[in-house]
Amino acid sequence: MTFETVSKLLKEESIKRNSTLEVNEKHPDPLLIASVYSDEFSALICALFAYGNAKAIVRFLQSLDFTLLDASEKKIHDAFVHHYYRFQNADDIAALFVTLHRLKKKHISLESLFLPAYLKSRNVMDGLRSLISSLYAINPYRSQGYQFLLGTIPPAYPKSPYKRWHMYLRWMVRKDNLDLGLWKGVHTKDLLMPLDTHTFTLGKKLGLIQRKSYDFKAVLELSCALKKIDPSDPTKYDFALYRLGQEKILS
Repeated sequence: MTFETVSKLLKEESIKRNSTLEVNEKHPDPLLIASVYSDEFSALICALFAYGNAKAIVRFLQSLDFTLLDASEKKIHDAFVHHYYRFQNADDIAALFVTLHRLKKKHISLESLFLPAYLKSRNVMDGLRSLISSLYAINPYRSQGYQFLLGTIPPAYPKSPYKRWHMYLRWMVRKDNLDLGLWKGVHTKDLLMPLDTHTFTLGKKLGLIQRKSYDFKAVLELSCALKKIDPSDPTKYDFALYRLGQEKILS
């Protein structure tokens, strides 16, 4: 395909996919649960658990009581004693709720932890470095499962795609029939693609990615390619790319 053909395809698909009908029980996505609560704390939980099979993710998220974010820490621990999800046991899940509960109790928004660092050079990775560091600082709990959820604090030259975090930023910053648009201080042009295996494979197939490795450099490459289609909002094509890859329409 020529770049013009790919551009036309993605523009058409992004318009077609920009519908609440795209996210439902038959077409599960963690955004289905995040949109029910439409707040930055619940959405972060949905994003961080968004790994694995989409149906399993949504089923797990439906089992969570998000009102516990406003409950006592003891009640949080008691509520999750029988919960687990893949790499996370009951203590890991409770720890994430406790971390966010502590921020809410102090009336500290996640956006306020992200924004100052981001605004210095309009770099979302700087914002994520500040936000993830703050989450680790407010709760000393550590385990392999908990640290998998939050991810490593981004170094100066990341290797990881940080897929779940960039998906969260897309939800928070963009505003349409899918994304929530709860944050107002971040520009859509600065967002990076939430690269997963579907978008990576399809990105290579469409000639948007030349890199062979699934890593942060591939994220930058795909984001730059999509900026050529829409410089002000490159991640607008993320959901369309994801669905096209997931549904194997171009296979």
